[in-house]
Amino acid sequence: MIPRRAAACETLSGDADTGLLIVADHASANVPEGIDLGVAAEVMAEHVAIDIGVAPLARALCDALGCPAVLGGVSRLVIDLNREEDAPALIPEASDGHAVPGNIALDAAGRAARVDRYWRPYHANLAARIAVDRPVLLVSLHSFTPMLATIREPRPWHVGVLYNRDDRAARIALPLLAAAGVVTGDNLPYSGQVLNATMNRHGEANGIAYLGLEVRQDLIGDAGGVAKWATVLAPVIAEARDRLR
Repeated sequence: MIPRRAAACETLSGDADTGLLIVADHASANVPEGIDLGVAAEVMAEHVAIDIGVAPLARALCDALGCPAVLGGVSRLVIDLNREEDAPALIPEASDGHAVPGNIALDAAGRAARVDRYWRPYHANLAARIAVDRPVLLVSLHSFTPMLATIREPRPWHVGVLYNRDDRAARIALPLLAAAGVVTGDNLPYSGQVLNATMNRHGEANGIAYLGLEVRQDLIGDAGGVAKWATVLAPVIAEARDRLR
């Protein structure tokens, strides 16, 4: 049985027969009651706390493709759902120059409680959905900042395609995006060989192809940008799915 919605995630309904499941680990800036990160409210609206634009983009893609989605329900500063359970940065003490005092002060019991309340239910939900309705293609959505505060180098890509060992969907999508005039990063601005925990766990471990998409956040920061990029990305996702069937 698929677990019911937990605080760790939000599910968007759709037709599993599409062969698609969208996954957005960092779709929320929610900090659950009882957790005090000690971070200013304005910081919680920045990329260190949430992948800006990803939640509305996921909804737009679900509408366009008719597929379901699972969205992370807590801020990545509460717990990073796209990290292995034993990763040092699972509960970050700092991010892009911002300290997270509430996490620095967290003891072992507090850390274990966050894993039990948020990380495990999120991944259990994904695993159960995949077991019940095995998709042809997982689509992992993230967004990236045009420039990190700690590394002052511009990131010119519109979209990055990330992958680890399984590059089946990436090799289909990269030329399609280029043909659409998209400035595309091949395992840039991040490498899926380093940051790919959710897709490693639910895609590669199950032999399921996945398409890791990182969209530059300033391009999807408003409704118009979301609509535009949903229009660009939906046919690429559909074509990748069709070629993998």
